[in-house]
Amino acid sequence: MVEHAFYEWSGGPVAVTSRPRVLLADDNPEILDTVAEILKRECLVLEAVLDGQSVLRDALTLRPDVIVLDISLGDLTGIEVARHLQEMGCKAKIVFLTVHENPDFIRAAFEAGASAYVFKSALGTDLIDAIEAVNAGETFISYIS
Repeated sequence: MVEHAFYEWSGGPVAVTSRPRVLLADDNPEILDTVAEILKRECLVLEAVLDGQSVLRDALTLRPDVIVLDISLGDLTGIEVARHLQEMGCKAKIVFLTVHENPDFIRAAFEAGASAYVFKSALGTDLIDAIEAVNAGETFISYIS
C-alpha cells in the first residue's frame, strides 16, 4: 500500500515527488485501505497507521506534507494528536477525516490545528479537494447536510 521513491543527497534520503506526501491514521484497517486507494492517484501515501502514538513517531521521521487523522484512534484522540503535533512544531497540514459531523468536534479540530475537516460520508468527493485546499494555504470543511 505504501509507495516510496527516494534518492540520496548529503543530508540523507529525500522523496522525489511533486504529489503531496501523506501520512494516514485511522483505527480501522479497512478505512485505511480505502483512503490509501483513493489517495494514491493524487498523493504519495508514506504510511498508514492505526494509532496516535504511531502518528507522533512517524510525523517526525517521515515529514509528511499532510496528515489525515480520524478523531477516534484508540490510544489518543485525533484532537490530542493534533495538539501534540503542534507542540512538536510539526509543519504538516492536518486534515481530519471522521464520522463526527457535530459542530463541537469541528471547532475542537480547528482549535487543535486542523486545516481541513472531511466527513467520511463525503470521502470520495471531498478528501482530495481538502488536501489540495490545505496545500494552497486554504481551509476546507465538508458540507453539513
